[in-house]
Amino acid sequence: MAPMAEHKKVQVLHGPNLNMLGKREPAIYGMETLEAIDTDLQQRGANMAIAVSCFQSNHEGDLVEKIQDCADGCDGLIINPAAFTHTSIAIRDALLLLAIPVIEVHLSNIYKREAFRHHSMIAGAATGQITGLGPMGYRLALDALAGLMNKKTGT
Repeated sequence: MAPMAEHKKVQVLHGPNLNMLGKREPAIYGMETLEAIDTDLQQRGANMAIAVSCFQSNHEGDLVEKIQDCADGCDGLIINPAAFTHTSIAIRDALLLLAIPVIEVHLSNIYKREAFRHHSMIAGAATGQITGLGPMGYRLALDALAGLMNKKTGT
Protein backbone atom coordinates (compact mmCIF):
# COMPACT_ATOMS: atom_id res chain seq x y z
CA MET A 1 0.00 0.00 0.00
CA ALA A 2 1.44 3.39 -1.02
CA PRO A 3 1.89 6.00 1.71
CA MET A 4 -0.66 8.79 1.77
CA ALA A 5 0.56 12.14 0.50
CA GLU A 6 1.02 14.73 3.20
CA HIS A 7 -1.67 17.40 3.25
CA LYS A 8 -0.69 20.86 2.07
CA LYS A 9 -1.27 23.55 4.69
CA VAL A 10 -3.12 26.79 4.02
CA GLN A 11 -3.59 29.56 6.56
CA VAL A 12 -6.59 31.87 6.20
CA LEU A 13 -6.32 35.22 7.98
CA HIS A 14 -9.23 37.58 8.52
CA GLY A 15 -8.70 41.14 9.69
CA PRO A 16 -10.70 43.53 11.86
CA ASN A 17 -14.49 43.44 12.06
CA LEU A 18 -14.80 40.31 9.93
CA ASN A 19 -15.93 38.51 13.08
CA MET A 20 -19.11 40.58 12.69
CA LEU A 21 -20.04 39.20 9.25
CA GLY A 22 -23.76 38.52 9.01
CA LYS A 23 -24.45 41.50 11.28
CA ARG A 24 -22.22 44.26 9.90
CA GLU A 25 -23.51 46.11 6.84
CA PRO A 26 -25.21 43.10 5.22
CA ALA A 27 -25.97 45.13 2.08
CA ILE A 28 -22.20 45.29 1.49
CA TYR A 29 -20.88 42.12 3.12
CA GLY A 30 -23.87 39.77 2.92
CA MET A 31 -25.44 37.58 5.58
CA GLU A 32 -22.94 34.71 5.64
CA THR A 33 -21.04 34.47 8.92
CA LEU A 34 -17.29 34.14 9.24
CA GLU A 35 -17.80 30.75 10.90
CA ALA A 36 -19.72 29.54 7.82
CA ILE A 37 -16.98 30.79 5.48
CA ASP A 38 -14.29 29.07 7.57
CA THR A 39 -16.23 25.79 7.78
CA ASP A 40 -16.77 25.81 4.02
CA LEU A 41 -13.06 26.43 3.36
CA GLN A 42 -12.02 23.66 5.74
CA GLN A 43 -14.41 21.18 4.11
CA ARG A 44 -13.31 22.15 0.60
CA GLY A 45 -9.69 21.94 1.66
CA ALA A 46 -10.16 18.44 3.07
CA ASN A 47 -11.56 17.36 -0.31
CA MET A 48 -8.36 18.64 -1.96
CA ALA A 49 -5.93 17.20 0.63
CA ILE A 50 -5.36 20.70 2.03
CA ALA A 51 -5.46 21.36 5.77
CA VAL A 52 -7.04 24.80 6.18
CA SER A 53 -6.49 26.76 9.41
CA CYS A 54 -8.47 29.95 9.97
CA PHE A 55 -7.70 32.89 12.25
CA GLN A 56 -9.40 36.25 12.79
CA SER A 57 -8.12 39.19 14.78
CA ASN A 58 -8.98 42.82 15.26
CA HIS A 59 -5.33 43.43 16.20
CA GLU A 60 -2.62 44.16 13.64
CA GLY A 61 0.21 42.59 15.65
CA ASP A 62 -1.67 39.29 15.99
CA LEU A 63 -2.03 39.13 12.20
CA VAL A 64 1.66 39.97 11.70
CA GLU A 65 2.66 37.15 14.05
CA LYS A 66 0.41 34.65 12.23
CA ILE A 67 1.95 35.71 8.91
CA GLN A 68 5.43 35.21 10.36
CA ASP A 69 4.38 31.73 11.54
CA CYS A 70 3.53 30.90 7.92
CA ALA A 71 7.17 31.27 6.89
CA ASP A 72 7.96 27.82 8.27
CA GLY A 73 4.64 26.06 8.44
CA CYS A 74 2.39 26.87 5.48
CA ASP A 75 2.21 26.12 1.80
CA GLY A 76 -0.16 29.00 1.01
CA LEU A 77 -1.93 31.97 2.59
CA ILE A 78 -5.32 33.58 2.02
CA ILE A 79 -5.61 36.98 3.67
CA ASN A 80 -8.45 39.44 3.99
CA PRO A 81 -6.73 42.23 5.91
CA ALA A 82 -9.99 44.23 5.95
CA ALA A 83 -9.32 47.86 6.99
CA PHE A 84 -5.61 47.08 7.41
CA THR A 85 -5.50 46.69 3.61
CA HIS A 86 -5.28 50.43 3.27
CA THR A 87 -3.00 51.26 6.18
CA SER A 88 -0.70 48.45 7.27
CA ILE A 89 2.91 48.57 6.21
CA ALA A 90 3.58 46.05 9.01
CA ILE A 91 1.32 43.44 7.40
CA ARG A 92 2.84 44.14 3.98
CA ASP A 93 6.37 43.76 5.35
CA ALA A 94 5.45 40.48 7.05
CA LEU A 95 4.00 39.16 3.77
CA LEU A 96 7.25 40.00 2.00
CA LEU A 97 9.00 37.48 4.29
CA LEU A 98 7.04 34.63 2.74
CA ALA A 99 8.15 32.37 -0.10
CA ILE A 100 4.67 30.89 -0.56
CA PRO A 101 1.71 32.01 -2.69
CA VAL A 102 -0.47 34.65 -1.05
CA ILE A 103 -3.98 35.53 -2.22
CA GLU A 104 -5.56 38.78 -1.00
CA VAL A 105 -9.35 38.54 -0.73
CA HIS A 106 -12.03 41.18 -0.21
CA LEU A 107 -15.74 40.45 0.05
CA SER A 108 -16.70 43.79 -1.46
CA ASN A 109 -15.17 45.44 -4.51
CA ILE A 110 -12.81 47.88 -2.83
CA TYR A 111 -12.43 49.76 -6.14
CA LYS A 112 -16.15 50.61 -6.27
CA ARG A 113 -16.24 51.98 -2.74
CA GLU A 114 -14.87 55.12 -1.07
CA ALA A 115 -11.69 56.51 -2.60
CA PHE A 116 -9.60 55.73 0.50
CA ARG A 117 -10.33 52.02 -0.06
CA HIS A 118 -8.98 52.01 -3.61
CA HIS A 119 -5.35 51.58 -2.54
CA SER A 120 -4.13 48.27 -1.16
CA MET A 121 -0.87 48.26 0.78
CA ILE A 122 -1.03 44.46 0.46
CA ALA A 123 -1.45 44.00 -3.31
CA GLY A 124 2.24 44.40 -4.13
CA ALA A 125 3.16 41.64 -1.67
CA ALA A 126 0.43 39.24 -2.83
CA THR A 127 0.53 36.70 -5.63
CA GLY A 128 -3.01 37.68 -6.61
CA GLN A 129 -6.10 39.53 -5.48
CA ILE A 130 -9.80 38.62 -5.56
CA THR A 131 -12.22 41.42 -4.79
CA GLY A 132 -15.96 41.92 -4.92
CA LEU A 133 -17.20 38.33 -5.18
CA GLY A 134 -18.40 37.90 -1.60
CA PRO A 135 -17.68 34.57 0.13
CA MET A 136 -17.09 32.96 -3.26
CA GLY A 137 -13.82 34.93 -3.37
CA TYR A 138 -12.43 32.79 -0.56
CA ARG A 139 -13.37 29.59 -2.41
CA LEU A 140 -11.74 30.87 -5.58
CA ALA A 141 -8.63 31.78 -3.59
CA LEU A 142 -8.41 28.25 -2.20
CA ASP A 143 -8.78 26.82 -5.71
CA ALA A 144 -6.06 29.17 -6.98
CA LEU A 145 -3.73 28.21 -4.13
CA ALA A 146 -4.31 24.50 -4.81
CA GLY A 147 -3.20 25.06 -8.40
CA LEU A 148 -0.23 27.20 -7.44
CA MET A 149 0.96 24.77 -4.76
CA ASN A 150 0.65 21.81 -7.13
CA LYS A 151 2.57 23.70 -9.83
CA LYS A 152 5.34 24.46 -7.33
CA THR A 153 5.69 20.79 -6.30
CA GLY A 154 5.07 19.39 -9.78
CA THR A 155 2.04 17.31 -8.74
